[in-house]
Amino acid sequence: MRRRHLLALAPAAALAACSADGTGDGPDGPSASDGGSSDGGASSGAGTPTGEATTTPETTPPPTAAEMLLEDLTPREIAGQLVLVGIQAGSEIPPEVITEDHAGGIFLLQVWESAEEVDRTVADAAAMSRPDLPPLVAVDQEGGQVRMLRGDAARRTASAEELGAEGLEAVAAAYTSIGEDLAARGIQVALSPVADVVDPDLGNANEPVGTLDRGFGTDPEAVGDCVAAAVEALGEQGIGATLKHFPGLGRVEQNTDFSAEGIEDDITGPDDPFLGAFRAGIEAGAQLVMMSSAIYPRIEPEVPAMFSAAAVQDLLRGSLGFEGLVVTDDIGAAKAVQDVPVAERATRLLAAGGDAVLTADPSLIAQLVDAIEEWAAASPEQEQRVRESAGRMLALKEQLGLLEG
Repeated sequence: MRRRHLLALAPAAALAACSADGTGDGPDGPSASDGGSSDGGASSGAGTPTGEATTTPETTPPPTAAEMLLEDLTPREIAGQLVLVGIQAGSEIPPEVITEDHAGGIFLLQVWESAEEVDRTVADAAAMSRPDLPPLVAVDQEGGQVRMLRGDAARRTASAEELGAEGLEAVAAAYTSIGEDLAARGIQVALSPVADVVDPDLGNANEPVGTLDRGFGTDPEAVGDCVAAAVEALGEQGIGATLKHFPGLGRVEQNTDFSAEGIEDDITGPDDPFLGAFRAGIEAGAQLVMMSSAIYPRIEPEVPAMFSAAAVQDLLRGSLGFEGLVVTDDIGAAKAVQDVPVAERATRLLAAGGDAVLTADPSLIAQLVDAIEEWAAASPEQEQRVRESAGRMLALKEQLGLLEG
């Protein structure tokens, strides 16, 4: 039977409850029963008229490290937390993206075959950051063809397609290995597993998933079981899991990374059974969900999912109950968003209820952070929306052990 647990990451309460597998570090606030009765004063009836009911005062949990840190950040630091920058193997981190633009973290691009190089890059990112605001580090490590860490940086694991055929034990073993390798390199987030269910009528003609053997299968329930096993295995190693690409890329033919045309899935809707794999991952404790840049007319016509309030707020957060960090697929180099002005790639995500943008192009960081900062300053409502997302980012960092309580 599949174990289920949900790791809530809402900024105000995310870290008050620990996950079942111990990946959370949230402080335990005192319960209502803790207040007012230990010294016997309330129960003695002193000063209370006979027959009048006594009440136990409610207690307020102490603020989390994430909540306290949020209050100490400047508007630009808050805006910067909502941008993750891609760093290519063999390149250096541009210092200004962290020292001036306060990027919330980095993700590793291309193929890294040297553990020493990975370790140096992770250490450089931390050294550039404010000491009490360390960067989140993520990597696309799925197994099979999609493995950014290779060589002595990480062990080889099979593709999702192979793992799905072998069964849940194989999935758990592979993702345990992935989690161990990421933890050893100081990486906190896996940009996996893929929760897309490939349409059996497409198979390998499905370029983003099927062609690369990235999907666990074509049956939503079986895929959901595999996704949950992967999420739980990562969590047991202290690694945050990212479900992608919501609400699914299993029914499209073209790849949003390489096609500038508006890629549409005219089948997937709010009640689609293919969404069950995402629900399974959420119930298993996934901390992040990556949004697709494809268009889903049955959810919201003409609007890419990452910019769609119907997809993010109504479907993902509302119907599926996800409370964690919602991030974009790449909005820097991906062809699918090249017609969207750079600034709007960040602000439209926030307006839809999403939280953080990922860009493979470091040169866009300043524009993105400027846009978020200016958008927040435009109205109290937008400022609160940005602070909410920054709170989720900081809550995730605290949960993954980056912030000290």
